[in-house]
Amino acid sequence: MRAVLCKTLDGVDALTLETIDPPKPGAGEVLIRVHVAALNFPDLLIVEGRYQVKPPLPFVPGMEMAGVVHGVGEGVEGLRIGDRVSAVVTWGAFAEFAIAHAERVVALPDTMDFGVGAALGLAYQTVWHALKSRARLRKGETLLVLGASGGVGLAAVQLGRQVGATVIAAASSPEKLDVCLAQGADHAINYRDSDLRKEIQAIVGSNGVDVVLDPVGGAYAEPALRSLGWRGRYLVVGFAEGTVPKLPLNLALLSERDIMGVYVGEFFRREPQARLDLARELTGFVAAGHFAPVISASFPLARYGEAMKALQGRVATGKILLTMSAMA
Repeated sequence: MRAVLCKTLDGVDALTLETIDPPKPGAGEVLIRVHVAALNFPDLLIVEGRYQVKPPLPFVPGMEMAGVVHGVGEGVEGLRIGDRVSAVVTWGAFAEFAIAHAERVVALPDTMDFGVGAALGLAYQTVWHALKSRARLRKGETLLVLGASGGVGLAAVQLGRQVGATVIAAASSPEKLDVCLAQGADHAINYRDSDLRKEIQAIVGSNGVDVVLDPVGGAYAEPALRSLGWRGRYLVVGFAEGTVPKLPLNLALLSERDIMGVYVGEFFRREPQARLDLARELTGFVAAGHFAPVISASFPLARYGEAMKALQGRVATGKILLTMSAMA
């Protein structure tokens, strides 16, 4: 099979496309013939050795995929060869065949495109866990989304609207904000050209926002935290800006604000059934036509470098996909 290989932790330019033997499923595992994989910001971190998890070298990066079950290991129930599925893994998806633990595999409706199935993985499950399980976002509350035009951000815009919240999208250009508004955001803030906190106050007044979802970090974190109202919840999802912010803890004390970590990988490990329930709920939302993942671009596997650099350059809105030879 063809696979993208990470042999050194020197980033995207050091990756290679090679032909290797397909993996074999062990106990509790499923072998998937991958049709489509989707990219995420952690894919960039893991090939630079900057992600929380550091797999042994060499490894195949990639965390989201959709395809067809090609083999099942001992003890796997409810999944059969030929089933159309999606799966979230820590690494391994940028290949024509990949292994996933059975509890991370979700059946796809026959009518759902493999690209949509792949795009519904890590970002959407992270956001739904954050909004539903951690912040317990409610109808009528106000949600501020930083980095709102990226894969995580647009998932938050759509799922915030699904709950019935008022959604404020913050992004770095008018073009990106247009995408957010098209996906249901009620308000849009260009935080590159304006004062983020003043713009938030102009929308919500002295009450502040109820929930902030932050996959960006850096300089925008503190003004967003200051914009929370009484018992507001701040969701720490990631640090795409590259800097882990140092926040004054008195801001948590004032107005009894909560700062909540969202580490979906550990959630997957500790609560596999809860994760599976969330994943099935998301698939149901899309199958029912409530929303659909925004696909920014699709590349064949051989152009993996272009795909990852498009993600790295933050020019994409929504998800970037890699398609495999199994599509033929």
